[in-house]
Parts: sequence; C-alpha cells; structure tokens
Amino acid sequence: MEPVPGRGKRPRDRKNQLAGVAAELFRARGYHGVGINDIAAAAGVTGPALYRHFADKQAILTHVVLSGIDDMEAATEQAVSDRSVPGPAQIEALLTCLAGQAVERREIAALWRWEGRHLPREHRREIRRRSGEVLASWAKSLQLVRPELSPEDAELLCWAGLSVFGSVSVHHTSVAKRRFAQLLVELARRVLHTELPPAAETVAAPEPPPGIGQPSRREQLLSAATELFSQRGFHAVSMEEIGAAAGITGPSVYRHFPSKSALVVAICRRAADRLALGAEHALRGSAPPDEREALRRLAESYVHTLTGSAELTVAFSGDPLNLPERDQAELLRVQRDYVAQWVHLLQAVHPSLNAREAKITVHAALTIANDLARTRRVNSRPQLPAELHRMMISVLDLG
Repeated sequence: MEPVPGRGKRPRDRKNQLAGVAAELFRARGYHGVGINDIAAAAGVTGPALYRHFADKQAILTHVVLSGIDDMEAATEQAVSDRSVPGPAQIEALLTCLAGQAVERREIAALWRWEGRHLPREHRREIRRRSGEVLASWAKSLQLVRPELSPEDAELLCWAGLSVFGSVSVHHTSVAKRRFAQLLVELARRVLHTELPPAAETVAAPEPPPGIGQPSRREQLLSAATELFSQRGFHAVSMEEIGAAAGITGPSVYRHFPSKSALVVAICRRAADRLALGAEHALRGSAPPDEREALRRLAESYVHTLTGSAELTVAFSGDPLNLPERDQAELLRVQRDYVAQWVHLLQAVHPSLNAREAKITVHAALTIANDLARTRRVNSRPQLPAELHRMMISVLDLG
C-alpha cells in the first residue's frame, strides 16, 4: 500500500486516498479487524488528520461502499442509457467498463455487498435500493439480447455476472491489467449467455439418513452457531445468543466450546471435511479418467455442500474470522489445496490457460455460487442448485 503523501504534499483528493487505504484494510481484515489507528498508520497520517475527513470508522466504510455503488451506477449510465444502441453493444460496453473498474479498484470490487451490513440501517436500505435499480437496468439490456429470458432469470444472470467482477476481491492472483480485464469480460459474458436448466432438472443434496434420538449438546451448539453466523456474521453474534438458540444457558455453553473462535474453527473444519469428501467422490467417479467430467462432478459436489448446509457459507463468507494463527493457517492451506484441484483440472481441459488465469477463472466460478447462495433476492429460487451448477459450468467453459 502506498502511503498518503505527508504534510506539505497534501493531494486534493486526500479524502478519497484515505478511503482507498481503508478499503484495502477492510478487504484484508474485515471491518471489525481494522481500527482508526490502523488506517491512519497505513495512510501515513495521524489520527487527528484522519478525523478532519471522517467522523469515525463507520463514516469511512460508508464513503467506500457508496463510492462503489456510484461507480457501478456511472458504468451503467454510460453503457445502457442510450436505448438506440443495439443490446449486444450495450452489454459489451457495460462488461468492459465494469471489468476495468474491478481491476483498477480491486479493493472495493465486492466490499459494498458484504461489509455493507455494518452500516446504519438507512444506508443499508439505500444500497439495496440503488443496487436493485442497477441490476434491473442490466436485466432489461440482457433481455434485448435474450428475449426468451424472464425478468427474474435475466436478473439472476446479472447478479452472477456481478459476482465475476466481485471475485477479484477474494484472492490475490493477478495478471497484466489488460489481460485481466479481458478475462473478466469473457467470464462474465459466458455467465450472461448461460442456458438455465429446465424446471425438471435438479441438483439436490442427498437426504440425510434418519436419526435416532436427539443430537448431542455439542451438535446443537454447532448447528445454532452455523445458522447465526451465516445470517448475521461472526462478529455480530455472542456466545450467549448461540447458547439461547440451542436451548443451553449459562456456563454450560463453555463446557463444549471455550470461545466463539473454537466454535467457528469446528464449523470450518467440518466444511473442509465435506468439501474433501465431495472432491474425493468427484475425482474418483470418472471412469475412464476424464478431467472435463471430473470438473463437472466437482462443481456439482460444491453446490451440494454449499446448499445442503450453512457451514460452507460461514467458512467462505469472506468475513475475516480472527482465528488463532495456527488454525487460520491450517484452514487457509485447506482452501488453497482445494482450489488447486480445480486449477489442475481446468488447465488439463484448457491448456491455453496459464496457472494464474485458471485460478482467476476458478475463483469466479466459486464466487458465483458463494454469492448467490447468500443473496436474498435470488436464493429462494427452487431451481437454484441446478442453476448454480449450470452457471459454474459456463464460467469454466466445459460445454
């Protein structure tokens, strides 16, 4: 991160520069993991100098998030406001503009969507309203190109396209800026041209076997914590609330888990085990070995795990969990190893992709599934698992 120039070299856009430094810290550590002094130190200014521009940390986040919405609205106005321009040209102009923004302002590419929950209620309402209007405008342009789509289906594909650009904020892999933008445009274009599955097609998670008796207290706590973390975020939930949701009060909660961190570590480990098991079945299910089919099955297993339990939503929430260093390192290693399996298969299917391009593509596919499973406007769709699988297949260009 470049420090903001000190006294005597104050730039005219000091406020935006400070916001940019804060945005990068929020992306890396999460809202709760960043303090005013952290932002000031990273920017090379004093705390009082920071307060000349922003009243508090929440004001900084508000500025960052709303600036992301401003950029998206400006891109939309520039690309689709002129209805005399053919639909395909509107879409291409929009994708090109959004890709450029994502590459240039990577730190806020998706910050407005998931860190916005820390803003005051009136700002959250404003974000929902403005983002909904933007997506509706995109959907209308998409329907000019694909008139067979219903408004709801067009909006679903547009949300998925937005996730392609937001995916750059969940990893650090990069290529030359021009190639990066071209790749993002191509991936988003594939999403928008996805043929959604018919109503009869499902990718439902298998039914769990019937249980005998009641789950243990530990399982009840894990289940309650998973639901609360997935709905409200790790930092917004207390141990007391988890205990109350599980019907356990007082010191009894701490007999099973000494802290929230211990709970979330258990949840993340369970999610990792589910992913590993699904990957094992997917990779061994192709006979004779077929990388394309194995990748299809891997995507299917991911959707099963994601939609069958909220554990993966917690583990891959994008919200830094402030875990003990040892646990954080282990979980990061597990995630990287899992993504590496996808990258290896994708390069076998598309040898023209180098490792970095393949990794960017894989993260785009995974982010579509992660985002849409948490997006209220679309996650109640009855066909969502099959739709997620189909869109992931499109992004990976599996045909």
